[in-house]
Amino acid sequence: MARSMSLKLSCVVVLCLLVDAPLAQGAISCDQVKSSLLPCVGYVRGNNARPAPPNCCKGIRSLKSAARIRLDRQAACKCIKSLAADISDINYGVAAGLPGQCNVHIPYKISPSIDCKRVK
Repeated sequence: MARSMSLKLSCVVVLCLLVDAPLAQGAISCDQVKSSLLPCVGYVRGNNARPAPPNCCKGIRSLKSAARIRLDRQAACKCIKSLAADISDINYGVAAGLPGQCNVHIPYKISPSIDCKRVK
């Protein structure tokens, strides 16, 4: 009987872990977004005709790989909008071209007017 109870308890624990797993994976934080994009701040403040800094592109690629599901992409979008509001003198034309400069495709255009709920 003790063995049967132990087996049932183990099954319940495994089931709980399986149910909780997708929630744990969809947890990109604004701190993660901020640290990934910090190397890009100087670049998007200017009228840069030069290539994007390698550390900036590395951060963008890192962020893209971390935001694999829609909820993460929407959370990242909201964080980017919030961060952009806190940074003065952003050249949104340069910012919008940044993913292309880094050869990274993102499913939305970087702009202050983006509706993050529509990000797929």
